[in-house]
Amino acid sequence: MGVYTFVCRNSGGEWTAKQHSGEIEASAATPYELQRQLVAAASATDSASGVQSSFSMVTPSSAVFQVIVGAVGGGAMISGGAVAGGAAASGGGAAEAPKEEKKEEEKEESDDDMGFSLFD
Repeated sequence: MGVYTFVCRNSGGEWTAKQHSGEIEASAATPYELQRQLVAAASATDSASGVQSSFSMVTPSSAVFQVIVGAVGGGAMISGGAVAGGAAASGGGAAEAPKEEKKEEEKEESDDDMGFSLFD
């Protein structure tokens, strides 16, 4: 599994991206095209299957883009806050998928058996 983090900037109508800790770079006219190029470049570097990505605008002219290649299950979600949190920015692993919470059905409480009456 590989985690690729890119710093993206818009200058003069062109979006450019440079890998935070690596050699991958790309440029395109739109953020969407830039993301497609970066996913293709990251996928070509890492042969594992399954790709997840997250694009988070920081300012109107800059963004952070993260590509995770070889992600298991597809339940994990990486958001902009994960990059700012430090673990992903320092090369840490992907966030774990949240565990499903078991909800117990609330039992209706009966007011019939309280030992007193409002009208006594």
